[in-house]
Amino acid sequence: MKIRRIAMLALAALAAGLSGCASTSAVRVQPWERATLADYTMQPGRDPVGTQLSEHIYFSREAAAGGPGVGGAGCGCN
Repeated sequence: MKIRRIAMLALAALAAGLSGCASTSAVRVQPWERATLADYTMQPGRDPVGTQLSEHIYFSREAAAGGPGVGGAGCGCN
């Protein structure tokens, strides 16, 4: 009974490990998909006010100053 349980757990772990595999061809962007990905709504900097608000909230919560790309942890040690 115990060996059967271990075998079932090993089989479940193997199935879970193999289910996440993807081929490299599935990751590449196909030519007909580029128009969709180049749409205005897919651009990360399309809303500068929203981006500034998100950065303000992030740095207020992290107690850090200086914005992105500046070293420091908010404790005054740069």
